[in-house]
Amino acid sequence: MDISLLVNVTSRAWALPILAQIDAGTPCRQATLIAATGAGRTAFSASLSHLLDLGLLERNPGHGHPLRPEFRLTESGIEMAGVAARIMGTAKNRVDDRLIRRAWSVPILAVTRPERHFGEIRERLTPITDRALSQSLQVLELNGLMRRDVDSAARPLRPTYRAIGPGAEIAKAIPLPA
Repeated sequence: MDISLLVNVTSRAWALPILAQIDAGTPCRQATLIAATGAGRTAFSASLSHLLDLGLLERNPGHGHPLRPEFRLTESGIEMAGVAARIMGTAKNRVDDRLIRRAWSVPILAVTRPERHFGEIRERLTPITDRALSQSLQVLELNGLMRRDVDSAARPLRPTYRAIGPGAEIAKAIPLPA
């Protein structure tokens, strides 16, 4: 899987939950998916439009009413839906679910499966800003999904980051090239 696709998909809060619900067999109608995900209408609509723009979903021709369309996964959407289901399956509680829906959480966890330095993470997630990366790493560390280690003998100090616990489970669910 291409990391840029993962970054694009996770840029909308409800994209992964929508894909995971479709993978689980939830009917692909807007009302059914809203009820299954628990999303608000506006945020859900934005995420659904985003998935359509990315080419992961398409309108199901010949099904549904023009005002209440049905959707289906595209070829690339089928693969991404499986990954989304594995990622969402790791959420043990509402805190984990909220963290997964944050814009940079999943891509950061994906690239920190092997231990990495700040600059290496930033390099792999090209559009991320230093501030967004720093804040996301801090939130993930505070919630027990990320571990920060500092080698006190090294000068200058260079912390390394590694996904742990539920964060490591999320990282394993994402097939990325080495």
